[in-house]
Amino acid sequence: MDPFGELFRGVRAHGSLFGRSTLTPPWSLLFVDGAPLTLCTVLTGSGWIVAEGRPPEHLGTGEVVLVRGPAPFSFVDEVGTAAEPVECGQDCAVPELGGTRYRLGWDDGPGAATGTTTLVTGAYPVRGEIGRRLLDALPDVVRVDAGGAAGPVRDLLAAEVAVDAPGQQVVLDRLLDWMLVCALREWFDRPGGRPPAWWAAHRDPVVGHALRLLHAEPAAPWTVSSLAARAGVSRATLAKRFTDLVGEPPLTYLTRWRMSLAADLLTGGGSPTIADVARAVGYSDPFGFSAAFKRVRGATPSDVRRTAGAS
Repeated sequence: MDPFGELFRGVRAHGSLFGRSTLTPPWSLLFVDGAPLTLCTVLTGSGWIVAEGRPPEHLGTGEVVLVRGPAPFSFVDEVGTAAEPVECGQDCAVPELGGTRYRLGWDDGPGAATGTTTLVTGAYPVRGEIGRRLLDALPDVVRVDAGGAAGPVRDLLAAEVAVDAPGQQVVLDRLLDWMLVCALREWFDRPGGRPPAWWAAHRDPVVGHALRLLHAEPAAPWTVSSLAARAGVSRATLAKRFTDLVGEPPLTYLTRWRMSLAADLLTGGGSPTIADVARAVGYSDPFGFSAAFKRVRGATPSDVRRTAGAS
């Protein structure tokens, strides 16, 4: 698996907030659930995303905004709206509808499309150390224009929101996962953008192949020579090219990735021993693993597990 795909292992939408022709001005929705990452997209109409410490972002039909948490943020009809804020989040359920569907100014009559806005949002818990690596690559607010690869996904979202069918929440969550991937691809590839090093590197035929090997087989006994042989280049070529594009040597990258995997194994439930975790990330000696873990993470594996258990 490539680094980008790997980062999504612990990132899944849960309890998407949605409605049909829902929002009739004035409105002010205050998202307070503190999700590490929230995706917002407008199917019809428009509004404003207002996040603390950031200039307001206008959100028109088909546009996508990603907001990093945990600070609250608002979706309003106009900046400075007179509407009373309505708190929304995982507890923002309307009992007669079930789930987390929310409605404000609900109108399915002939004039429903006039002056109304349909907002779809998905909250992302971003579990574990691996998921946090994705957050670290993002600013507080990411805005992606309408169209592009996310366009067909938006059409599917609109069709699903328009019906009331069994399993709808699951379908909406998965569609939002799809839209998140499309939105991040477009944002990383935007003209003049500054994507993380691993994003640019994965397109290089040599370094991209090496990265996929490291992620597919993190516990393998890699050396620069063995990795270069699998990538089809000399040791010196791989070492220089990898360092130039990724920003660190191949084995340094591998060690940091192994320690991220180990941190999630230590805190992700179950009861693997330190020796089990060491073997899972390529160390036959738990003492050598513990030393490497403390050098990279600044704490021992036991300390990390103890802290996670106390939280």
